[in-house]
Amino acid sequence: MHWLNGIFIIWQVIAIVAVIHVIMDNRQPAKTMAWALVIWFVPVIGLIFYLFFGINTRKERYVSERSLNQLTKRSMLEFAEQQNLRLPERQKPLIDLFVNQNLSLPFKDNEVEIYTDGYGFFPALLAVIHEAKSHIHVDMYIFAEDALGQLVADALIAKAREGVEVRVIYDDVGCWNVSHRFFERMREEGIEVASFLPVRFPSFTSKVNYRNHRKIIVIDGHVGFIGGMNIALRYVRGTGGHAWRDTMLKVTGGAVSALQRAFLVDWYFVDRTLLTDRKFYPHVAIENDCLAQVVTSGPVNPYPEIMQGFVRIIMGARRYLYLETPYFLPNESVLFALKTIAMAGVDVRVICPRYSDARFVEWASRSYLREVAEAGVKVLLYDAGFLHSKLMVCDDAVATCGSTNLDFRSFENNFEANIFFYDEALTLRMKELFWKDEALSVPLEKVPGRMRSGFLVRLWESVTRMLSPLF
Repeated sequence: MHWLNGIFIIWQVIAIVAVIHVIMDNRQPAKTMAWALVIWFVPVIGLIFYLFFGINTRKERYVSERSLNQLTKRSMLEFAEQQNLRLPERQKPLIDLFVNQNLSLPFKDNEVEIYTDGYGFFPALLAVIHEAKSHIHVDMYIFAEDALGQLVADALIAKAREGVEVRVIYDDVGCWNVSHRFFERMREEGIEVASFLPVRFPSFTSKVNYRNHRKIIVIDGHVGFIGGMNIALRYVRGTGGHAWRDTMLKVTGGAVSALQRAFLVDWYFVDRTLLTDRKFYPHVAIENDCLAQVVTSGPVNPYPEIMQGFVRIIMGARRYLYLETPYFLPNESVLFALKTIAMAGVDVRVICPRYSDARFVEWASRSYLREVAEAGVKVLLYDAGFLHSKLMVCDDAVATCGSTNLDFRSFENNFEANIFFYDEALTLRMKELFWKDEALSVPLEKVPGRMRSGFLVRLWESVTRMLSPLF
């Protein structure tokens, strides 16, 4: 039995060292406490889980992104000229925030098409790919090896054979179930394909937690796509009997230069090739006052830029704030902001899916939704399938759509991309889209058991909420 005592003492020492490591990392107190509890009260498994998902090895170790941003901004400014740029006075602090924190520049002269399912998005994407003459850039979290993924891959291969430059970035963890042969076939046909932070031992623990969740496609520098849709058949066929409702935007005009720059920063990251040719920033023929700003965020940056923008928009709301998100796990800043404006009389509405694709996250979100509902937020559960859309609309003045979920992972660990619009006509279109989803949703208070659950259910909700910062 002496050897068991020895093992126990060794374990105690290791656990204490791990807990000290968590404390010294200076995270948010809730996240620090959650990791400490997991390590201490779930022996071995908790420590392994922390090694794989909790160690904070981000920042400049992976990318000196700010210096790279400076380089790409110079090349973009050299080619992407703007005339008569006027910034709305009310939104200027938000615009300046993104410029100062992220070097994200506002661009006018934009036209936007909105797609709410795969039936609209993928035919539009294939049509634009077919018209490509110079280059195609794809930055996707998931590029599935299903029938739709094969179709898009075949279209890209056809353009590569015509001499079009095709570059594809896929996330290594997001595409874990995709065979190497799928991407190798594209490479053999002349497509440049790179995985984002490939996960291999022994470096597994330092990379699995930080994923490229962006969904950006740029064709010839003239047309860009951004939103929440991956390249996967689920957006057409659905899963588990539930249709997938998502939002993807086709952008033509000035903001495509910003989408291009976001892709080229990621390309430098995965390929160590800095592309700054003029052909990537062609002249914009459109002239209008639709103003847009593409903002990226990630764990290598000193500030959570997109989250800061969300808080700025929320706290600036005067009449209404509408938002959709598949996962509602807000940090303290966002939660406090939503409750504050709701109690101040602002019309705040949140739509989440009634049926989630992640059961643990769904349980963890329940107490958050109930808490904001009690503060005056109108919470609605989308009942016509699985809602994967990520959008926010405020006061007919600003709207945003992209890959960012309202959760800890998007704010702190993922590389995300959103586009922010400062245009009344477009925000009205986004508001109308929200209203259509609201008509297909059920108010939270009308769902049995969600507002007044039993003791055991509430206990489980509280446990999952406590652990939610880890996910």
